[in-house]
Amino acid sequence: MRKKNILKKGLLLGMSMMMALGITTGCGNSSGSNNNGSSNNSGGSSKEESETVKLTNVSYDPTRELYEQYNKIFAEHYKETTGKTIEVTQSHGGSGSQARSVVEGNEADVVTLALAHDITMIEEAGLIEEGWLDEFEGNSSPYTSTITFLVRKGNEKDIHDWDDLIKPGVGIITPDPKSSGGACWNFLAAWYYADKKFSGDEKKVKDFMSKLYDNVLVMDSGARGATTTFVENGQGDVLIAWENEALLSVKEYPDEYEMVTPSISIKAEPSVAIVDENANKNGTQDVAKEYLEYLYSDDAQKLAGENYYRPSNEEILKTFSDTFDLSVDLCSIDDFGGWDQAYKDFFEDDAIFDEIYNQ
Repeated sequence: MRKKNILKKGLLLGMSMMMALGITTGCGNSSGSNNNGSSNNSGGSSKEESETVKLTNVSYDPTRELYEQYNKIFAEHYKETTGKTIEVTQSHGGSGSQARSVVEGNEADVVTLALAHDITMIEEAGLIEEGWLDEFEGNSSPYTSTITFLVRKGNEKDIHDWDDLIKPGVGIITPDPKSSGGACWNFLAAWYYADKKFSGDEKKVKDFMSKLYDNVLVMDSGARGATTTFVENGQGDVLIAWENEALLSVKEYPDEYEMVTPSISIKAEPSVAIVDENANKNGTQDVAKEYLEYLYSDDAQKLAGENYYRPSNEEILKTFSDTFDLSVDLCSIDDFGGWDQAYKDFFEDDAIFDEIYNQ
């Protein structure tokens, strides 16, 4: 029997929330959806319609389910505190592609992307004011994640750490760093492991990475597409995945998949920001700030944990110790000199990734 599509389930959940709350959800496209979820009475504009606030959140692939649920609790909070209804339009895709869509005219009020560099791209286009990284706590990352492996039940290829990914005959699924923020985190986690293994010998590290990418069967444009390729289409022996994506797949198909946490991984910090140019034009600057600030509330932090993201609130994170391996050795983007330096070194055209992948 054909496996149930995770994305399809997420869309159905979103539709039920839309009907209950009037939250507009445009999933799975780079420009978002602008369906109007407000109601009409007798063909005229009601007072409630006139007080409806509209907000567009451009996000990355795996956050569909999280924001469908978050938009519900934020709408309730916003109604209680302001008396107004809010409609949130969501857009999802590979993080880099999503950032480029905003630069090219997607009128996002906020972006909730996979890595800081993608938001810096929007800043450099003049749409986000300087200093956005410090506007919210934790490098403007209200939740974090890490990189793990998803394997088929029984783990026939005996995959336990990064070394096992370079063995002959191991088919890897991972997205493309040119379009996916998650793929960039995947690459850096593997690089850091190899760097430690070979004591900084760059030639050996590059050889390790070359062998790893030689085993890649499919590079989708985004993390959710890679999950679909592995889970839905049955390709590959291992998916290099966001921890939240791997845990979600195990929850959906407990008899078919299992997650493996490598000995070394990376603290992935998905970042959020107000797109100031658009928010100022749309008159949504205040509500955009409240929307992102509320991600740090206890209710939202618990919701993040329930959706397999690591809450930035350390006390709440501890309550999910049965969900997350909190003992794993995690490097951070600071170990690569920050995102601007890391992107320049690894992911720009003709940088290290191209050198390894094209040889």
